[in-house]
Amino acid sequence: MIEFLKQLTDPESIIQYGGLALLLFVVFAETGLLIGFFLPGDSLIFISGLICVSKPELLDVNIFVLILLLSLAAILGNIAGYWFGFKVGPPLFDRKDSIIFKKRYLTITEIFYQKNGGKTLIIGRFLPIIRTFAPILAGVIKIDFKKFMIFNITGAVAWIGLLASIGYYLGTYTWVQKNVGYIVIGLIIVTLIPLLTTYFKEKKRKREFQ
Repeated sequence: MIEFLKQLTDPESIIQYGGLALLLFVVFAETGLLIGFFLPGDSLIFISGLICVSKPELLDVNIFVLILLLSLAAILGNIAGYWFGFKVGPPLFDRKDSIIFKKRYLTITEIFYQKNGGKTLIIGRFLPIIRTFAPILAGVIKIDFKKFMIFNITGAVAWIGLLASIGYYLGTYTWVQKNVGYIVIGLIIVTLIPLLTTYFKEKKRKREFQ
């Protein structure tokens, strides 16, 4: 079980272990299930595009089909998250912290909503944690479902299309293929910066008002 969980946090292992099916499930889980926040969405999508062109024996699928299927998984994931939040409602804010759930994740997402409104569902696609909790919070505050779907589809297509296409293009270069690990680490750092910046700014603001 421990080894399996390790593989679920390693993008290349996910594809090697479960192929396209597991790849789609992970994207769905990260964008729709409360437990999915720890999954490597950005790097997984990037590497799937890269492997699609550099190692077709691992992922033998056309890049356009890959983008379509991943986008669909991301859209369905957000719908699942929305309805979970819709059913649970405001009591989710009173839920105690656990290994899976941390109230600060919901707080960070709420801050993004206050600043960006429904666009959080688009911007949040590119930010760890936010992309998991944004659809859930949208359900909690009962955003109109039609409006939610517009942001949901736009965000999914932009997120998947951009990262998978970049991975596919860069996958043609030998240097990139040999340094995937460093690129993934860089991608994680870049996506975490705005998240951490927002969190610490809010903590500072709250201290100033106390």
